[in-house]
Amino acid sequence: MVQPEAGLEVIIDPSIIKHQEQPKKKPTVRNKENHSKRSQQAAIITKINAGYFRICMSLGAQALLWKHLSEKTDIPLTFDNLFTNLPSTTFFFIWCLALCIFVSLSVLYILRCIFHFNMVKAEFHHHVGVNYLFAPWISWLLLLQSAPKFIFRNKYSYEYVWWSLIVPVIALDLKIYGQWFTTEKRFLSMVANPTSQLSVIGNLVGAHAAIKMGWRESGICLFTLGMTHYLVVFITLYQRLTGNNHLPSRLRPVLFLFVATPSMAALAWKSISGNFDMLCKMLFFLSLFLLTSLASRPVLFKKSLKRFSVAWWAFSFPLSFLALASTAYAQEAQGVVAIGLALVLSAISVLVFMFLLVCSTVKMDTLLRNPILSFSNEISVSPNV
Repeated sequence: MVQPEAGLEVIIDPSIIKHQEQPKKKPTVRNKENHSKRSQQAAIITKINAGYFRICMSLGAQALLWKHLSEKTDIPLTFDNLFTNLPSTTFFFIWCLALCIFVSLSVLYILRCIFHFNMVKAEFHHHVGVNYLFAPWISWLLLLQSAPKFIFRNKYSYEYVWWSLIVPVIALDLKIYGQWFTTEKRFLSMVANPTSQLSVIGNLVGAHAAIKMGWRESGICLFTLGMTHYLVVFITLYQRLTGNNHLPSRLRPVLFLFVATPSMAALAWKSISGNFDMLCKMLFFLSLFLLTSLASRPVLFKKSLKRFSVAWWAFSFPLSFLALASTAYAQEAQGVVAIGLALVLSAISVLVFMFLLVCSTVKMDTLLRNPILSFSNEISVSPNV
């Protein structure tokens, strides 16, 4: 007998076929856009260092200049009438713009401290980057002094804000000045560069703000601390020791800090003494000499001006400080030459500020994505010269 062949019945689950035939989901355009936005935000956070706060310093100094020029002075009518007729809305607009930009940069830098703390640590250990850690506090102090009157109607609110800003400045002073005294690898002769003057400017701006509250002794203390170290830093930099060779060529606009420091010192001492006396005039004339020395050597800044960068903002706030000092000198001298000098310096300061503001607006992407100093998570520094 022939037995029939045993048949095998194969049952195929249609759900398996559908699962196997289902194509893989491709990332949608929206997902790609979200991913690109996150990567761009992360890239900006890694590139925003304390050096970007020089923009806020320039805005704060310009707001302080416009506030001073808008107030009535004792200068002859030709000078007084010119500046008191300026619309007050211009000063208020500059101050609000400075506040908005500073808050935005502060948020970005706080995120950098949270997510990329090693970069901040590398910045602190860098001989140039550590000096720019004073810039946020200087910016706040300038905004505090130039604030409209209706913001700080209560005297104590001004004092509380001042203390919260000056304590970090003193803490940085203790760290940096202490290293100059004690640490062998951090001697001033080895790490000195023009940005070292930012620590001095922080003390002088703090002294100027303290006198506004009537705290004369605190102002004298900060002024003494700043001017003592300014003499040491100025002499060290004037001798052109090894520290000056550590500055990237694109950072050469910071040489204008030589103009900012004596100008701010003149303003601080004027607030302490009550008038623009002999010491203030000496510091003001020193600022004029240093400005003339730098302006007569444009080739020195040739490499740094080839491509727009945040370093260009180093031209603005020193000129604003010098313009402020020149207006104070014009009030004291009350001569045609002094008034003309104040007019010229104030006009140059405003024009430079407006030019940098327009360039930064047009080239915002370049400004944020091409820092001069880059700090990695491995605590190493690579200057983009």
